[in-house]
Amino acid sequence: MQVRRAFLEVIVDDASIDPPLSGVCAGFESGQWRTRQLAKRLFDDVIDFALPYSERQEFNSDTGMLMLGRAMRKIYTSEKYARRGEFGELLLHMALREVFNTEAAVSKIYFKDGANETVKGFDAVHIVDNGTGLELWLGEVKFYNRLSSAIRDVVTELHDHIDSDYLRAEFLAVEGKIDRSWKHAPKMLSMIHEDVSLDEIFENITIPVLLTYDSRAVAARVAEISGDPERSSETKEAYRIAFEEEVRKGWESFVAAGLPHKVRIRLILVPLHLKKALVDALDERLRLWQELTA
Repeated sequence: MQVRRAFLEVIVDDASIDPPLSGVCAGFESGQWRTRQLAKRLFDDVIDFALPYSERQEFNSDTGMLMLGRAMRKIYTSEKYARRGEFGELLLHMALREVFNTEAAVSKIYFKDGANETVKGFDAVHIVDNGTGLELWLGEVKFYNRLSSAIRDVVTELHDHIDSDYLRAEFLAVEGKIDRSWKHAPKMLSMIHEDVSLDEIFENITIPVLLTYDSRAVAARVAEISGDPERSSETKEAYRIAFEEEVRKGWESFVAAGLPHKVRIRLILVPLHLKKALVDALDERLRLWQELTA
């Protein structure tokens, strides 16, 4: 069995601050930020992202193309893709799995009413098995090109989404989507049962917040090495310093926006080169897969 190497590099990982901060980079190749490589890597996770547990267990050489096509069509088929959120949810899914070793509890996108509908509620419902019990990771993502806008919008949603009535409604929806054949289903259902106090549930909840934006540090790095990729290793440490300075300033802006205090939050910043270029590469790959599996 081939072991997959981590694609994302965690340059900043600071659990000593509240909320903890992770700064994640997709890396560079031949003098360019790895836009197309990231697009390819994201689609490696599409089965895990878009299909429920029981269907994933049936994936084999006979069913693979049919199930892959189903997964691809679950994302969207619309021509108007620039402002859609599914790719952000896919990036969140990948980052949680790769960086934090989570497991998807529910494929939210699988339960869309239509291919081009949006999914309400948290953007990811994952768990971490810590050996003594389950931690529930309810993810939020803003796949934006401006960090200030991402912070503004996600902080509003954080306050809305930890409202007691909202959480009860979300747990009820999640309960109906948990695959009963999944080994963690009994614990998960018990954890979010309506008879369990929200105070107790909050003790086991983490809200990972993933924000993207077009990064000055990344753009400066590309400008520096695009004409001479040989300089990449020479200037790597200077880039890491600039990257860390930028994401720590982003963390300060996030905290200053006024976060809710009764739940654990973890901030994940993913600076991009150009969000538009990444979205275009993702859309191109999605449509190719949809044609191949039609």
